[in-house]
Amino acid sequence: MRRIIIGISGASGSAYGYMALQALRAIGGVETHVVISDAARRTIELEMEMTTDDFEALADVVHRGDDLAAAISSGSFVTDGMLIIPCSMKSASAIAYSINDTLLIRAADVCLKEKRKLVLVVRETPLHLGHLRTLARLAEIGAVILPPIPAMYAAPQSVDDIVAHTVGKALDQFGITNDLFKRWRTPD
Repeated sequence: MRRIIIGISGASGSAYGYMALQALRAIGGVETHVVISDAARRTIELEMEMTTDDFEALADVVHRGDDLAAAISSGSFVTDGMLIIPCSMKSASAIAYSINDTLLIRAADVCLKEKRKLVLVVRETPLHLGHLRTLARLAEIGAVILPPIPAMYAAPQSVDDIVAHTVGKALDQFGITNDLFKRWRTPD
C-alpha cells in the first residue's frame, strides 16, 4: 500500500485539503497520514461548516502538529511523499529554510532530504518578491509548487469543480489515477 502525508496549513482554502482527503479515501490503496497546523484549525472553523474532526475522520492516521516524535518526522518511516494543501506562505518559508519547529514543517523537510515528492499548493495572492524568491528556493531544493489555478478549458460550473481540478492535478504528481477534473483533449 502507498503512504502519503497530507499537511493542511492555515492558508485560506481548507476545502482543498478536505477534498484531497475525500478523494484519497474514495480511490483507496493509499494510507493517509494527516497533520493539521494550529492555524489551519482556526481557518477550518472560519471557512467550513465542519470541524477538524471531519477532516481527521477521513485519514488513516492523525498526527498532532506539536508531536515532533511522530513517525512522519523520521526519514526511516517510508512514505511516497507529502502534499501540503493548502500551503501558507508562512509554512512555505519555514520549509524553504528548514525551520522544523512543527511536525508539518519537519515532515516536509524529511521529504526533501529523502528525495521524496513534496507538493505545495501555495495559497497567496498577489505574490511579492520575497514570496517569489521563497518559491524559487523551494523548487530548487526539490519541491513541486502547484498553486490552485483553475483551468478554464474545463468549463467549471461550481467552486467544487475548481477545487477538484487542483486536487486532481496534485494527485497526478504522485501518479495517483483520478478523474476529478476534465482533462484536455484535442478539439474536434
